[in-house]
Amino acid sequence: MSDTYSTLEVARLLGMAVRSVQLMVDRGELAAWKTPGGHRRILRDSVERWRAERGLAANATARSAQRTAETAREPAAVAAAAAEAGEPDTPVVLLIEDSKHFQNLISLLVRQHFPGVDLQVADDGIAGLAMAGRLRPRLLIVDILLPGIDGAALIGSLRLHPQFAGMQLVVVTSLDEAQREPYAFALQDVPVVHKPRLVAELPPLLRTLLVPQDLDA
Repeated sequence: MSDTYSTLEVARLLGMAVRSVQLMVDRGELAAWKTPGGHRRILRDSVERWRAERGLAANATARSAQRTAETAREPAAVAAAAAEAGEPDTPVVLLIEDSKHFQNLISLLVRQHFPGVDLQVADDGIAGLAMAGRLRPRLLIVDILLPGIDGAALIGSLRLHPQFAGMQLVVVTSLDEAQREPYAFALQDVPVVHKPRLVAELPPLLRTLLVPQDLDA
């Protein structure tokens, strides 16, 4: 048995895109060296260590999210209870983004255009998956390149659970169309906003996805 994996082998093993694995190597999350031809060889021990530290945590988080969703009351019952208590039905939007700059920019856009929305923020995919199960957001805004679990894998996990079927999804990314090709399997039927055009494109897109009464101040 070889002591190393190729980048493609690790991508298949972890259920990620090749680009995500390359970024994990660049960030030092996986130990690797390059052949004279420039190909990465990733140490098997570092992959197993990552799976133990991150992969098992991700699986536990997914199970926790599923249990939370399964035991939650139906949305109609939640709305009825809130109405009886005199509480507004505030739509929750969850942003999963590791860049502080884009967290701040998207938060600013949401506050400016949709003051009636409750925006929650997660810094990585694992935390975002847990928050999605706990908060059951109306809409999820997710970056593709995330630490822990990349956005494509996170979207795939959500699609496996019927309780998330009504959740709206929006992807924001710095990747251009060619760079997004490895993630096409997860981005099917999901609107994508290129980060250089966030200010122009995100507010009108959110307006079409959130029902009109959610947009009132």
